[in-house]
Amino acid sequence: MTPFTEEVIKIIREIPSGKVMTYGQIAREAGNSRAARQVVRVLHSMSKKHQLPWHRVINAKGQLAIPNEEGNWEQRTRLEAEGVLVSSIGYVDLKKYQWHLE
Repeated sequence: MTPFTEEVIKIIREIPSGKVMTYGQIAREAGNSRAARQVVRVLHSMSKKHQLPWHRVINAKGQLAIPNEEGNWEQRTRLEAEGVLVSSIGYVDLKKYQWHLE
């Protein structure tokens, strides 16, 4: 596992319940601002193995980005269970719910 991948996993694990981060934000915090797609890859391939809270990661517009209906519904349901308001068209208010590393 690369140091970047290890850092991405660490950051995603730290996102608290009721908060979200964006793919690009995680990539920047992990040391490569141009690697948002790599964050997607890590989430896709390692979420189950590392028990990552994948549902807390959204796109830069504040939108749920999982294209299939089932995955999108699951992400919405998990976020709402944590108190995150998701609009009817799949947007989250980043000003209210975005988490920043301290």
